[in-house]
Amino acid sequence: MINITLNNMKLQVEPGTTILEAARTNGINIPTLCHMDMASIKMVNKVGTCRVCMVEVAGRYDLMPACAVEVYEGIVIHTNTPRAIRARRTMVELFLSNHPKDCLVCERNRNCELQTLAADLNIRDNRYDGKMVHHEKDISSKSMIRDAEKCVLCRRCETMCNQVQTVGVYSAVQRGFKTTIGTAFDNPMTETSCTFCGQCVSVCPTGALTQTSNTGEVWDAINDEDKVVIVQTAPAIRVALGEEFGLPVGTRVTGKMVAGLRRIGFDKVYDTVFGADLCIMEEATELLDRIKNGGTLPMLTSCCPAWVKFIEHQFPELLDVPSTCKSPHQMFGVIAKTYLAEKLGVDPAKMVVVSIMPCLAKKFEAAREELSYGNHLDVDYVLTTRELAAMLREAGVNFNALPDEDFDKVMGESTGAGVIFGTTGGVIEAAVRTATSWLGCETGKIEYEELRGVEGIREATIKAGDIDLKIGIANGLGNARTLLENIRDGKSEYHAIEIMGCPGGCVAGGGQPFYGNDRDVIAKRAEGLYGEDRDKTLRRSHENEEIKALYKDFLGEPGGHKAHELLHTTYTKRPRL
Repeated sequence: MINITLNNMKLQVEPGTTILEAARTNGINIPTLCHMDMASIKMVNKVGTCRVCMVEVAGRYDLMPACAVEVYEGIVIHTNTPRAIRARRTMVELFLSNHPKDCLVCERNRNCELQTLAADLNIRDNRYDGKMVHHEKDISSKSMIRDAEKCVLCRRCETMCNQVQTVGVYSAVQRGFKTTIGTAFDNPMTETSCTFCGQCVSVCPTGALTQTSNTGEVWDAINDEDKVVIVQTAPAIRVALGEEFGLPVGTRVTGKMVAGLRRIGFDKVYDTVFGADLCIMEEATELLDRIKNGGTLPMLTSCCPAWVKFIEHQFPELLDVPSTCKSPHQMFGVIAKTYLAEKLGVDPAKMVVVSIMPCLAKKFEAAREELSYGNHLDVDYVLTTRELAAMLREAGVNFNALPDEDFDKVMGESTGAGVIFGTTGGVIEAAVRTATSWLGCETGKIEYEELRGVEGIREATIKAGDIDLKIGIANGLGNARTLLENIRDGKSEYHAIEIMGCPGGCVAGGGQPFYGNDRDVIAKRAEGLYGEDRDKTLRRSHENEEIKALYKDFLGEPGGHKAHELLHTTYTKRPRL
C-alpha cells in the first residue's frame, strides 16, 4: 500500500491508483468531463484532454490532471484550493465560449454533462467571447446525428468505437483550434463502416452525438384519422423506461408502459416478445436443419442489426453463417401487415407499424429495402426508450400514476423465453429451451445459468438428446470480432452463437436512458427481465398458443415456404470504409 495525504487526510491506497480514484473512494468529488471508467465493459477513457479535474500537488508548480496521474509514496494532494477551482472554472468557461448557445432546444438539455458542470461551478457569465469553430451537421443516417460544433474533444466516442467496439470510425483530425473528432476524409456516417450501434451516443457527454428523432412523424401518423397506428415494444424497454420518471433502475413497468402508449393515442399496443417467440420457432428450426443435414455451422442468431452490419463490413466471407431469420420486431411488422391486418379488417396501406426499441441500429434496420413485403416496409418508424419518454412528457402523461394494463389480443400472447431476448445470452437460451424440447429432452430444465453472465465472451455445452450443443456468446462488437476471427481461422467449433452488438446486450442499447459509468445498471435491468420470465406461465416459445394458431391458420410449418417468404432475409457484402 502507498501512503498519501489527500486534503489533510492520511490514507493508504493501492499502487496504480490515480488521484481521481483515490478521491472518489474517500468521498471527495473532483469534477471531470473527458474521464469515463466503465469497468463492466472494460472501457477506461483517461486521456486527460479536458483538464477539468486539475488539483494541486505539493512540490509541483503546475496543476495535475487527477484522472491521469497515479499517486506515489508520500504525495500530498489538495483538490479544493482556490487555484484548482479557478482552473476548473476557466476550462469550463473556455469550453462554453466555443459551444453553441442553444441549450433550450438541444437534445441533451437537462442531461448534458457540460451544462451540469457549468451549474456546479456556479458559472453565470461568459467571460470569453471569441471565434467559434463551424462544422456542418451530419444528418445522413437514419440512426444518429453528428454535430461537431458541440464536441468538447473528450474522445469518449473514439475510445468506445475503436477500443471497445473495434469499428474504427472515429479519430482526431486537424490540429490546434481546428481539431475535431471525425470520420476518415470527413465522410458522412452512411459512407463509413459505422454499425449505428449507438454506443458512441451513449457515452457522449454533450449533444455532439444524438439519435435521429422520429417522434414528429409518429405524432403525425397518430393524428391522421386515415391511419391505424399500432405499436410494439421490445423487452428491454420495460426495465429501463421507469428510470426516465425517477423509478429505481431495473423496475419493471410493463403495465404502465402499455397504459402510457394508449394515452399517447396508439390504436393497438403489442409486445415484440410475440415476434421473439416467432423468431425462435424459425431459428430453432433452422439450427436443427443445419445440424441434421450438414448445413453451415455455426449458426449465428441474427436479432441484432448492429452486429449484422458489422459482419457485412468486417467479415463478408462469413455471410453464410448468420441465420436468415429477420429480427423479432421486423417479423412482427410483416405479420402485422399481413395476418393481423386481415384479422382486424385493415388495409395494410393504411397501417403504420411503430417499434419502441432500446437500439439506434433498429432505425437503420427498418429502412433496409430487403426488410419489406410487397410495397410496404415491415416497420415504418422506430423510436427509442428516450423518445418514448419524451412523447409521454409531451402528452402530459403522469407515468407513475398510470394503472397497469395488458397488451392487445391477437398476437398479444408471449412467453418468458421471448422476454429474455433483452439480455446477453437470452436469445440463445430461448432457442435452447425450444431446441432441446423438440429433440425430446424433456428434463424440466428451463433456466440455463451456464448461458448467463456479463463476460464479453462465454461458451457452454448443452446436452440435447444425442447432441452436445456447443454454444458461443459474445456481447460488444470487439468481443464479436474475437469470436468471429476464431471461427474464420478454425480455432473454435460451435453449433450456434449469439452476438449482441451492445456490451451487456439490449438492456444497455444506444437508445436506453443514459447510464453513465454505473456498472450495476446493466445487471439490474437484466435481472428485471429474468424476473418477468420467471413470472410467466409459459416460458418456452413453442408453447405460445397464438404462435401455434399463426402457423396453423397462416404460415404453415416453421421453416416452410410462406415462413421463408415473410420471415427470412438476405445480407449484403459491404466494403470497409
